[in-house]
Amino acid sequence: MITMIKNFFYFTATVLNWKHLLKADKYKDVLINSFKYLVDKEKVRIFAFVIMPNHFHSVWKINENIEKSDFQRDFMKYTAQKILNDLKRNQIEVYKSLYVGAKDRNYQFWERKPLSVPLYTRKVVEQKINYIHANPVRPNWNLADEPQDYKYSSAKFYYEGIDEFGFLENYMDI
Repeated sequence: MITMIKNFFYFTATVLNWKHLLKADKYKDVLINSFKYLVDKEKVRIFAFVIMPNHFHSVWKINENIEKSDFQRDFMKYTAQKILNDLKRNQIEVYKSLYVGAKDRNYQFWERKPLSVPLYTRKVVEQKINYIHANPVRPNWNLADEPQDYKYSSAKFYYEGIDEFGFLENYMDI
């Protein structure tokens, strides 16, 4: 019998036009700090993630009292504003390249319509987590030799039992 799980999602967001704007650790840290805050406020439980130069993936469980669309919108808006404000102060040309002139915003950091896929079984959760952890070692990225060697990933938590971020949970505990 397959056990169904609730409110688990595989989530992926990409930087506008696939620009490699998450290369800088300070921008990856915006995401990390947001993850920490959301876990501390019990809005989400994070089971896996990786932050790549132009996108990130996560496996998370959103609190049942929170609308998924509201949670994701707020997360994306907050992280975008933090990064855009820094770019405006420190890299004005990069900031200007993110001009979109839309009716609801002048500048945009994330592509619209991030991918959010419900995960109903442990098997699918494991597939997504394995995919996430393999991302930095793929030949097209080559960011690390082993998944657990890439700093901005939950791989070390699963491979070595070390949670350097202080917010990760093992999906098997659910």
